[in-house]
Amino acid sequence: MNKSRMAILLAVVALVAATIGCALPNALLPSAATLAPTVPPTPTPASPRLTSVPYEAAANALEAQIEAVYEQAAPAVVNITTRSYAYDFFSRPIPQEGSGSGFIYDMEGHIVTNYHVVENAEELSVALANGEVYPARIVGVDPSNDLAVVRIDAENLPAPISLGDSNQLRVGQFVVAIGNPFGQEGTLTAGVISALGRIIQSPDGRFIGEAIQTDAAINPGNSGGPLLDLNQRVIGVNSQIISPNRASAGIGFAVPANTVRHVVPQLISQGRYPHPWLGIQPLSLTPDRAQAFRKAGMDVPVDEGVLVIETVPGGPADQGGIRGGDRVVQIGNVLIPLGGDIITAIDGEPITDIQELNVYLETETQVGDVVEVTIIRDGNEQIVRQVTLTERQQ
Repeated sequence: MNKSRMAILLAVVALVAATIGCALPNALLPSAATLAPTVPPTPTPASPRLTSVPYEAAANALEAQIEAVYEQAAPAVVNITTRSYAYDFFSRPIPQEGSGSGFIYDMEGHIVTNYHVVENAEELSVALANGEVYPARIVGVDPSNDLAVVRIDAENLPAPISLGDSNQLRVGQFVVAIGNPFGQEGTLTAGVISALGRIIQSPDGRFIGEAIQTDAAINPGNSGGPLLDLNQRVIGVNSQIISPNRASAGIGFAVPANTVRHVVPQLISQGRYPHPWLGIQPLSLTPDRAQAFRKAGMDVPVDEGVLVIETVPGGPADQGGIRGGDRVVQIGNVLIPLGGDIITAIDGEPITDIQELNVYLETETQVGDVVEVTIIRDGNEQIVRQVTLTERQQ
C-alpha cells in the first residue's frame, strides 16, 4: 500500500513539474533520447554602422569648389549702370537709369554683357567689385544673340574669366551664377543645368539657339553676368528668366559660351557680328499647310520643312540654284507663291521649320561658308551643293 502511494505521489509531482516548467532530478525525467533536440537560434549579423563621414566629406568638397569659384571669378564681375533721357511736356530731360551685370573679358578693359542691358543707353558707368567706378563706352552690339561689349580705361584690372566649352556641358552639372540682382552687388547663386539646347527669343525678335537652362536663381540685374562651372570657367551669359512676377522661378537661360566665343571677337574688331544668310523668303511647312498646298496642285510629299516663297535676286540661294515660287495661289484669304523648293536639310542636318533653319545658320555656320542644301523640287529630293552664305541684310 505504501509503495502504491509512493508511486502515485511521484507521478503527481512529475505532472506538476511538467506543467509549471520546474526542473526535476535526471533520475525522475524521461531520457534525452526521447526529447526533440533544441536548436539554438542563429544570431542575426549586426548591420554595418552607417557613418556620415563620406557624405560630409562630399558636401565639404562641393562647398570648397563653390567658394573657390567665387573667390576667383567675383573680382572680374562688374555692375553696369546705364542712363538714358526722356523729356517732359516742357522739354526738360528726365534721366532714366537701369542696371545689369557683366564680366571682364580681357586686360584691354573689354567687358561682355547682354545687348538688352545697354540698349538705348546714352551714358554708361561700370563699377568693379573693389568699388572703383569708371565711365564706359559701347564697343559693339549684337541684338540677335543678345550680346554686347563695352570698354573701360583702367589699370590693374582683375584677371579676366576664361571661357569654357558649352558643347561639353551635361544636364545635372553644378553651376554658379554671379551678378547684381536688384542692385545687390556680388551676389552668388548656385544650381544645376536643367536642360540644354533651348531656343529663346532674342531682343530683335529672332532666335538664340543652344541656350542653357538653369535653376540657379537669376533675377533682374543678373543679366549679362557669367554662368560658371565649378572649374571657374564661363559657360554662359545669363540673359532671361521665365517668371510671372519678374523674380526667379527657377527657370533661367544663358547664352552659351561657344556663341560668346565666335561673336565677341567680331564685336571688338568690327562693332557688329556678321550673321550668315541664305537669302530666301521662307514659310514653315506644317501638315495643314502641306494638305492645303496639295489641294492647290503642288506636289508636296512631306509635312515638314521650309517652303521657299521667293529668293532674293543675287543672294546665296538664288546664285546656288534654289528656286522660289512660280505661281500665286489664293488659300483662304491669303495669296501665297507656290511651286518653290522645300528645304528639308542643310549639310545633312534635318530642317523642319524656320526656327530650326535660323538656329542652324547661327550656331553651325559663318559668313563665307559653303553649304549643301537638301530640297524637294516637284516632288523629288535633290541636293544643291554650292550655296555660299553671305552676310544677312538688316
